[in-house]
Amino acid sequence: MEQPINTNTEESDNETVVIGSPSNFWRFSSKTGFDLTRGGYEGNFIRFETTKMPITIDPARSALVIIDMQNFFLNPAINSHPAGLAASQQLLNYVLPTTRKISMQVIWLNWGLTQEDIDQVPPSIKAAFQSDTLTHLPSAVPRKKIYKGFGTSVGEIKLPDGKHVEGGRLLVRDTWNASLYDPLLESYNNSQSSSKPDQLFHKTRLSGLWSHESPILSYLKSNNIATLFFAGVNTDQCVSSTLQDALSKNFDCVLLRDACGTSSPSFAQQCIEYNCALYQGVGLFVRAHIFDLFAYNWSEIGCIAQYNEMSTLIIDSHSIG
Repeated sequence: MEQPINTNTEESDNETVVIGSPSNFWRFSSKTGFDLTRGGYEGNFIRFETTKMPITIDPARSALVIIDMQNFFLNPAINSHPAGLAASQQLLNYVLPTTRKISMQVIWLNWGLTQEDIDQVPPSIKAAFQSDTLTHLPSAVPRKKIYKGFGTSVGEIKLPDGKHVEGGRLLVRDTWNASLYDPLLESYNNSQSSSKPDQLFHKTRLSGLWSHESPILSYLKSNNIATLFFAGVNTDQCVSSTLQDALSKNFDCVLLRDACGTSSPSFAQQCIEYNCALYQGVGLFVRAHIFDLFAYNWSEIGCIAQYNEMSTLIIDSHSIG
């Protein structure tokens, strides 16, 4: 028999409000913020600050989802994306090492089309990826070559080290342009010999969770994952689209601002961050800094990390500017 849920928001310091249903719930305390663990083993929990409220997570039920960090978007030989390159460096230096250290699953979610997928992509999305050929639609980012849409040839690419590679068909699976950005690909490959190797999934729309059934959705459900950390490019396009669909599918969503980037104007990024922070009560959080959670040694960056009496790792990041 289901137990009644206390939804009273007027609580004393000693009371906890349960939000949700018996099978999918958060606990809220004015002292410790939102507990997203859903009653897991407390020895594995981590609590840290978000922009407005602390949250407690269970790494075993969490995953880092990195979106579209591919050669086509990031490699300087084919595109100009300073914000994306900065985000990739944060991933390599901080997020990926510590995500693996705490045994949280790493998931790469990339454009990866087949010919059948290309045939089914709606005109609106196809037009966005061939705007270079539509003279009345100015390209948002200067490109070194003109691309004519999904599946068309990228041609030969000269890399910064002088080597030449065949770029392949635009964002089609198993091509150089659709592969992970080279430094990130090395990190992915190195993980494959670990006890929890990174997982890679393809998507065929801006959102990687738009459909009712997909390999990534099946994976998340079968592994009982409830909380998703989002990183990647572009923040206001594929990252936000996937995040919103994840929220609608009952996942907790945490946006890692410093591990996201966009080629759009700055107000586009600010809009997504604003909405993530504003609607935190329904599952959206935004990190002002990734360093306090994702760092090898928290003391080196001015944070205090210690276990409380319930064996939950508490990270005090108030000294971070």
